[in-house]
Amino acid sequence: MRQAVERGTVHGMSWAGDADPAAPPRSDPARMAVVTGGSGLVGTHVCRELARRGWAVRAVVRNAAKAATRLSGVATEVVVGDVRDASSLPALLRGGEVVIHLAAVAIERPGEGYEEINAIGTVTLLAVATSVGVERFVHMSQQGADSASPHQFLRSKGRAEDAVRASGLAWTIFRPSVIFGPEDEFVNVLARLVRLSPVIYPLPGGGGARFQPVFVGDVARAVSLSLDRGDTSRQAYPLGGPEALTLRQMVERVLAAMHERRVLVGVPVGVLRPLVSLAQHLLPSPPVTTTLLDLLAVDNTVPESALARTFGIVPTPFAPEVLSYLREISGGAALASLFRH
Repeated sequence: MRQAVERGTVHGMSWAGDADPAAPPRSDPARMAVVTGGSGLVGTHVCRELARRGWAVRAVVRNAAKAATRLSGVATEVVVGDVRDASSLPALLRGGEVVIHLAAVAIERPGEGYEEINAIGTVTLLAVATSVGVERFVHMSQQGADSASPHQFLRSKGRAEDAVRASGLAWTIFRPSVIFGPEDEFVNVLARLVRLSPVIYPLPGGGGARFQPVFVGDVARAVSLSLDRGDTSRQAYPLGGPEALTLRQMVERVLAAMHERRVLVGVPVGVLRPLVSLAQHLLPSPPVTTTLLDLLAVDNTVPESALARTFGIVPTPFAPEVLSYLREISGGAALASLFRH
């Protein structure tokens, strides 16, 4: 595995998976895409899609072991690095035609704050990308991102967006609603809570929060297709699935996918807040945080998704048959996830 990066030097061996036999032939092997957050939910799918379409892909990751598992079989160069480390970034980005910036945090942990990673990390990455001659910059933002938002997460994503728009690079911004897929940390959390709540399933605020869940594979395709079109430069695209759903409706479909039944009980957010706060202090990896509770007050739907309108992608429904992978979550795995560092 190709490893990172001290004082700007990339060193070690290169690692790549087997090429996808269904992929089109490489017509221009010099086209290099650098993907930050390459072992994350969206990153793994973007790397697969780009490799399938003939790009040379360099995945920048924080955890080499995780990358080896998630990117197994994908023709990808893997390097270990951190978007906050300006001294190491030139070596990671050099030779890249495009940077696809996916690295971000949705839940703060010690040493991983919204401001330092989502906002300052993006500013640092943009500066280095410009200095080494990167031509395009694709940024994964968030529906509702706004530098004036009262919510810290959305404010950090908004500040990152502002920096991208002001960068002078040929940028493209994607603003998805909640993204779902086998490795996501939203719908999978709902499913783990099913295992941990054998009779009654609590719904914050009655489950009225609204989302437009979009499948990770569709997001990855949109990112890949945007690189082949000049008219996507300096454009921002909202991404959402085929329908808006409340949290209650999403949980109902999760239950159907898992072949489970629970009594859904609405609980006021004010009642849940002290319990969630306590869990944050006691558990290394709580399923819900007070920040996420606050975000339920923000409408997360997408009035005009660009999936079909711009990229010709038929959006994958948030349906029990699509979510069947959730059945594999065991009670033991759900419990262990609370204590995972």
